[in-house]
Amino acid sequence: MNERIIHRAFEVSILLKALHALIECAGGVMLYVATAQDIASLVRWFTQSELVEDPRDIIATTLVNMAQGLSVDSKSFYAFYLLSHGLVKLALAAGLLANKLWAYPATLVVLVLFIAYQLYRYSYTYAPGLIILTVFDLVVLWLVWHEYQLAKRVRAAA
Repeated sequence: MNERIIHRAFEVSILLKALHALIECAGGVMLYVATAQDIASLVRWFTQSELVEDPRDIIATTLVNMAQGLSVDSKSFYAFYLLSHGLVKLALAAGLLANKLWAYPATLVVLVLFIAYQLYRYSYTYAPGLIILTVFDLVVLWLVWHEYQLAKRVRAAA
């Protein structure tokens, strides 16, 4: 395969990871500042039309039940999780895009840990989104590994 195409795919995948990380950071900050009642109200507003159409909609009713049962501790945990997860991914993406050699192995380790956790979560939730995210992470893992091999060869030749 053409190295230029692989490198472009690497850059796009890292930019997508960075965008996802920004969304996680924003979600984490919003969870920190929002009250549980604010979240429940937002979820009710968001799911209202779906529940009017089908009061037994599994996704909408699950979201409403989760929002209503959100404790201060769980809200804090999710806020911390999203913010820390997003910040780690942003730092790694910045390192990769700046071609910092340390970022490649660090990203490989973090991606393996994320993949392991996603598969663990899938083992009891069976959420198809986790499989999609895991497949994307496996592709990114391969792209990072490939770019790391190239970066090491270029540095060795210099």
